[in-house]
Amino acid sequence: MSRTGLALAPVVVGLLAGSMALAQTPAAQSPAAQAPGAQAPAASGAKTTTAPAKSAGTPSHYLPARFAGRAGAYYKVVWGVDSLSVKWTESGEMIRFAWRVLDPELAKVLNDKKIEPSLIDPKAGVSLVVPQMEKIGQLRQSQTPEAGKSYWMAFSNKGRLVKRGDRVDVVIGPFRAENLVVD
Repeated sequence: MSRTGLALAPVVVGLLAGSMALAQTPAAQSPAAQAPGAQAPAASGAKTTTAPAKSAGTPSHYLPARFAGRAGAYYKVVWGVDSLSVKWTESGEMIRFAWRVLDPELAKVLNDKKIEPSLIDPKAGVSLVVPQMEKIGQLRQSQTPEAGKSYWMAFSNKGRLVKRGDRVDVVIGPFRAENLVVD
């Protein structure tokens, strides 16, 4: 046996012995036999401890993918766009949807000023719209799309109902981007 194998032997034996001891306790043998809410009898001299519950507000370092590989390929082939993103602005009063154009002919529906876009958050139960400003007009780009350029539109999030981490759908006429994560 190698040196590493000899050094790990006591650890493996300890783990096996611990798992065998757990398998022999009455609580481990018949958990279904216990009444709901009843606790297993504690062995004499044994301490019973419970692990602290993880709080709901604990931040996660996991960053979900924007969308799956197939969805990315779909947006490129059918709509001529990629790099879709939905971002929560610093104040939270606006949600910014952005995309990059690959094929201007396919992507022209996203920049069509006649079509009213909406951002839908099923979890919050809201549908956000692009606001119309008096002197500026709609907060969206509506010029003819060009390949390689990025475009955006801003949705009003009054009341901050849509939060970071929510999964939303963006609908612009026949275009529909589903399950985008708000950054």
